[in-house]
Amino acid sequence: MRLQAYENAVIYKERTKRYHDKNLVRKEFYPGQNVLLFNSRLKLFPGKLKSKWSGPFVVKEVSPHGAVELQDSGSSQTFKVNGQRLKPYKGGEIPTERVSLVLNDP
Repeated sequence: MRLQAYENAVIYKERTKRYHDKNLVRKEFYPGQNVLLFNSRLKLFPGKLKSKWSGPFVVKEVSPHGAVELQDSGSSQTFKVNGQRLKPYKGGEIPTERVSLVLNDP
């Protein structure tokens, strides 16, 4: 009975892994492409309306193990990040200025 329970657990894990892996989307990056970088340090500054994505950055080099070297579009500074923290940039303007609104009591 114990052996059968172990086999059922193995089958369940394989089916669950197949189900989750089926929904994963592979991201392909190439040099010269514009990408956005996920800002994971945003938790230190609570704010509902802050954007979690920064950029756009230009891809300089892609390594086979998933690391991507980025270049800031405003300067020539380069740095390496994990490819899972990136998403392709489709275009358009990203507002960088901060807007404040003062509410007055009536």
